[in-house]
Amino acid sequence: MPDLPAGWTVERIRALSGDRSAGPLGLDRLVVVEEHGRSDYATLRPEVILAFHDLCLVLADGEWFMGQLDTDGSVVCWGSYGPDLGEAIRGL
Repeated sequence: MPDLPAGWTVERIRALSGDRSAGPLGLDRLVVVEEHGRSDYATLRPEVILAFHDLCLVLADGEWFMGQLDTDGSVVCWGSYGPDLGEAIRGL
């Protein structure tokens, strides 16, 4: 499993999100982001993937992207929530 950002623990993520099952996922999956005005997806290189039921936060290039976990294990993101994990979790 990938390392969580400095100062973060699974317990802190669960407390802030209110999701007792929240936790990191393995990085061995396809992660893409929808880009406005384009019909295709851009592939992300995730550093961390956090799952909250079927929603995910993906850290890539210093930003947290919100997405959905697909049945095949891939993640489709639809937008960036910025560099702050706490703000991204509050945006769930």
